[in-house]
Amino acid sequence: MSVSVIEQAKIQAQVLVPLVKALQAELGEARANAIVRKALGELYRGFGEAFWKAKNESDLGKAVGSAFATYARGDALSYDVIEQTRDAFAFDVKRCAYADFYKALGEPELGFLMVCTADFATADGFAPDIKLTRTQTIMQGADHCDFRYRRIAEVSKGRAGE
Repeated sequence: MSVSVIEQAKIQAQVLVPLVKALQAELGEARANAIVRKALGELYRGFGEAFWKAKNESDLGKAVGSAFATYARGDALSYDVIEQTRDAFAFDVKRCAYADFYKALGEPELGFLMVCTADFATADGFAPDIKLTRTQTIMQGADHCDFRYRRIAEVSKGRAGE
């Protein structure tokens, strides 16, 4: 039996929360957060690359949909799919156990830093033509998170009119 992603996040928080708070006290919040964001970003980008390569799936909706099923395991997320196609996967998270956990710790800002920002780094690892947009999160006080994954068209390098 494997450990769910939400349980992994809770275990990691036991070490990362005190570590990040110590870094913030020593270096200042902005500098410490930038270091954490960079280190975790590289890690999660690698996870995204490995996931995308292992999936070997050209259907964005299927691939990202299966990834989010993994993050939702263990009743961690409740979400509504808005759009699922070959070139898009859009959904709204209505309930988030990750946010509940970090809010219970009294550390929603650290939850956003260590959990929510990982979404963009992971998406960066998928493929250069896949982009994530999100305008709000439960972790930051919104009533839902609005995830929008899209395959973007390559920008033509030719001159206009060619």
